[in-house]
Amino acid sequence: MPEVTRFGYTMMCEQSAPDMLVRDVAAAEEAGFDFSVISDHFQPWLASQGHSPYAWAVLGAAAQATERIPLMTYVTCPTIRYHPVVVAQKAATIQILSGNRFRLGLGAGERLNEHVVGRGWPSVVERHRMLAEAIEVISRLFDGDGPVNFHGEHFDADSARLWDLPDERVPIGVAVSGPASCRLAGERADLMIATEPRAELGEMFDAAGGTGRPRVGQVALCYDADRDAAIGRAHEQFRWFGLGWKVNADLPNPDAFEGATRLVEPEHVAREISCGPDVEDHVESIRAFVEAGFDEVALVQIGSGSQREFVAWAERELLPALRDLSRVAQRV
Repeated sequence: MPEVTRFGYTMMCEQSAPDMLVRDVAAAEEAGFDFSVISDHFQPWLASQGHSPYAWAVLGAAAQATERIPLMTYVTCPTIRYHPVVVAQKAATIQILSGNRFRLGLGAGERLNEHVVGRGWPSVVERHRMLAEAIEVISRLFDGDGPVNFHGEHFDADSARLWDLPDERVPIGVAVSGPASCRLAGERADLMIATEPRAELGEMFDAAGGTGRPRVGQVALCYDADRDAAIGRAHEQFRWFGLGWKVNADLPNPDAFEGATRLVEPEHVAREISCGPDVEDHVESIRAFVEAGFDEVALVQIGSGSQREFVAWAERELLPALRDLSRVAQRV
């Protein structure tokens, strides 16, 4: 069990315009959130979400608009849409702009975002091989020992060098969902990332060498003073949530997600996502991550126009309740 669980704020690029994302994370910093993460998609899961700005430009602006709150990609795929050399350059730049507050979260990607450059969509086994190779390239560039020459199965680097290296090396996180990704994270990452509160993920991560390194989770919720309104908004924008990673990773566009979720009813969403004004309902949905040994949990508030209201409520009610939960969990 971590000594103190930290609770973060999620900038969801799929549901907010870029300028609003920056304003919202600044408000989250003022409200006392411990860290922040940002999604990195080319398009939203559903057209009803309505946005998908370039996450790295938002990160640069957020680094300047905030002073304390750590920033992190949750997550970037460094294999198809982005070459790993370019990801390393972007990450090093954000680390400098943020004053060493940045962590690079990486994952094997989703077809939704990666197929758009016309290179197809590999099998999950190949995607994990690509990710492992990309991490090697990025790590060597972060080391800064000289030009990187690399010739692999999937990537090449020709005399690549980062000319602006930060004072502190960018920590690398890897998203996990099963044995292969947990092994990769344990062997090569500085932290583990997951969207499911499964204790066995942490156990596999530790067994592969990750003992003592942070575990970061993420959970969606929908705060609103009106519970029915919250359920309706969650259904409109997040009904894809229950499909599971294996399905989500392979659907190509918002129309496909629309079709896959056409039979999902609001009551189904309400069983998966805590909705409404009751603090205890939301605490219960987050408890699983705390009890599974996650050091950090990033919160996703569903709905663009509800962010400021959510942040104010979280400062007043939710964050104190979650810190009480963390203290109680430490004593158990």
